[in-house]
Amino acid sequence: MINPLWLRTLRCVHETGSFTRAAEQLDLTQAAVSQHIQRLEAQCGPLLLRKPRQLELTPRGQLVLEFARQQDEASERLRAQLTEDDPYCGAIRMATPGSIGLRLYPLLLEQQRLHRQLTIQHRFAPSQEIVQSVLDGRSDVGLVDYPPEHPSLHAEPFMREALCLVVPHEITSASWSQLQALGFIDHPDGRSMARRLLGRLYPGQRVDDLPLRGFTNQIGLILEPVALGLGFTVLPHFAVSAYAQQEAIRVLTGQPEVIDTLWLIYRSEWPLPARHQRLVAWLAEALVRPATQTRR
Repeated sequence: MINPLWLRTLRCVHETGSFTRAAEQLDLTQAAVSQHIQRLEAQCGPLLLRKPRQLELTPRGQLVLEFARQQDEASERLRAQLTEDDPYCGAIRMATPGSIGLRLYPLLLEQQRLHRQLTIQHRFAPSQEIVQSVLDGRSDVGLVDYPPEHPSLHAEPFMREALCLVVPHEITSASWSQLQALGFIDHPDGRSMARRLLGRLYPGQRVDDLPLRGFTNQIGLILEPVALGLGFTVLPHFAVSAYAQQEAIRVLTGQPEVIDTLWLIYRSEWPLPARHQRLVAWLAEALVRPATQTRR
């Protein structure tokens, strides 16, 4: 590794054209300036042609000088990034479960369209994997369905999300026998969600006895067979609201509701940058507005 102080001395010697003036500008002795150049040349080869009243860079010297300039520019960029926390500029790495991720992703794209200096990386993952991703530094922020008990993580409520009983559009109400006739469209969390919601809406009925009509592990495709009238399913609200063919499905409402809390998590050891804070606040507002409304 080349000593950055030697590189700075070379730049100053070149810009002033003199070892003496460089020493004055750097607040060093002329002997120290000469020593810096000698050590740099010992590492890189001859850099300067010393002529009476003139110093000229060799081809190697020009290369090293350009490298010194690049190093200075990189240092300036780093200092700017460390001191300036622009809420509309920089990288954001976010991980979310599939349900809310379907609703968030178009919003994230809209933010990147409005703010071209913002770079957003979004990953779909289960909550346990998201927790580990934030701990490992692979994600800056995450949304999970439980508050992890880890001293290195900060967790705060982000949004409440209801479970929805989703049927084909032509069905306006459903008895237990009608649900049995329709059959269940399952997914990785389907049975668990169905037990929680249907167990309350239809107390005393055995959810596990519902006939299976289909299964998919692709969150964006779970409602396709429901829209075709092939069965019903239970999904979180945001997965339902993100589905494009709303006219082909219907959410049956009833009491009591089953509502989960989504938690925002990030590392507790350092403050969340302004760009993350702004985006999280904007997303929380956008999620409660109709999907057709946008806002800067």
